[in-house]
Amino acid sequence: MTTHIHLEHGMSILKTRLEHPFPGAPGGTSRAVLPFVTLSREVCAGATTLGRALLPKLNAQFGEDGQEWVLLDKDLVNYALTRHDLSERLARYLPEDQVSGIEATIGEIIGLHPSIWELEHQVAQTIVQLAHVGRFIFVGRAAHLLTQSLPGGFHVRLVAGKEARIRRYMELHGCSADEAEANLDQADLGRRRFVRSHFGKDVSDPHTYDLIINTDRISSGTAAALVLEGLRQRIESQTYGNSYTAQRATPVPPSAPVTSAV
Repeated sequence: MTTHIHLEHGMSILKTRLEHPFPGAPGGTSRAVLPFVTLSREVCAGATTLGRALLPKLNAQFGEDGQEWVLLDKDLVNYALTRHDLSERLARYLPEDQVSGIEATIGEIIGLHPSIWELEHQVAQTIVQLAHVGRFIFVGRAAHLLTQSLPGGFHVRLVAGKEARIRRYMELHGCSADEAEANLDQADLGRRRFVRSHFGKDVSDPHTYDLIINTDRISSGTAAALVLEGLRQRIESQTYGNSYTAQRATPVPPSAPVTSAV
């Protein structure tokens, strides 16, 4: 599926966890609120960096034996397709940052693959199913909207200044500033269109998130600490003394988002 060691490790954990699902919260209660995090992001706002910084912290505070957290970023679509017995090659027709083109339409017409809407539905279905399992970090794919009704989710939006994102893009891709800016603009537009066309929402609407972080001003370590605390308060407010949280704190009402400098 991938040659990236980080992603290989994550998919290995995922396979093990789904083969041995967690039966419930400690103590056997069936009312456990299983935690998960969604990361929506502008291009080059540092979602992967934050996700990796979160993993050990989440495992330390919200982990269980054999139930490590999994970061689903670049492999999310591939995993969803294979879960539905579809070829990973179909991922090319499901870009989040651009509108599917003529090639995808022709493929549907001549029966090379299911319709784009059917494929997107299967990806969305997988996200919701895994959110019910708990202990996942979902990057992109409007996961914050798909899982809004689930009590264990903490939804984060990452933004950064245009100049900072251009610098990051240039470092990642070795291109000029003009090329980086053009590609960023195109990808940002594609992601806005993706959310608008599938959910009728604005991806940048702050009311759909619990926390918005400007990664141009806040380090990944500080951002991870903010997410961890926000998730801890969310789980505590939903479970009222569940053993996920060893220390008590004043619950934050579900309607009151955790805030940060942006």
